[in-house]
Amino acid sequence: MSAEHAGGTRAVLAALGANLGIAAGKFVAFALTGSASMLAEGVHSVVDSGNQGLLLIGGRSARRRATPEHPFGYGRDRYVYGFLVALLLFSAGGLFALVEGIGKIRRPHHLDAPLVAVLVLVL
Repeated sequence: MSAEHAGGTRAVLAALGANLGIAAGKFVAFALTGSASMLAEGVHSVVDSGNQGLLLIGGRSARRRATPEHPFGYGRDRYVYGFLVALLLFSAGGLFALVEGIGKIRRPHHLDAPLVAVLVLVL
């Protein structure tokens, strides 16, 4: 593995760890406040973590050596996985936020600790 690939992998792993930590904080804020936006943000961070996982898989797949069936190698696999990342982010994250938002409009409730939600979003 070249230094460039190793650096890219380290960056994706760092982003994965950061997103999982951020997701945990947002889910804690949701548990404390009951805020639908905190829940949607937590799900968004989990979806981002899944995206990083797909990027790691795509990068690994793209580094495979050329074969008789694929004489130019698998370098374009990274674009397929990038496309899957975009689909996952917009479909899963967006659909969840839409469904949760409509549910909260239909059945609104009082936030228990709105300052906690604001602090988590600011951080």
